[in-house]
Amino acid sequence: MRAAIAIVREQKPQQIIVAVPVGLAKTCQELSREVDKLICLITPEPLYAIALWYENFAQISDTAIHELLTQQFAVSS
Repeated sequence: MRAAIAIVREQKPQQIIVAVPVGLAKTCQELSREVDKLICLITPEPLYAIALWYENFAQISDTAIHELLTQQFAVSS
């Protein structure tokens, strides 16, 4: 997430908003200092693993991610 924030910051947006469905309270607090707004719906203690909070937490391949990013940048440019 920090890498994504850094890349977005380089684009000089008016504001940066990060939204995540679940996360560690400490991590969300730390990230909130790096963005204009951070939304985290659930901060369970103990968290154990993010995957436990999803019905489907299937892994996505690097190739699929690359294709999605390529499509996104093609649409936005």
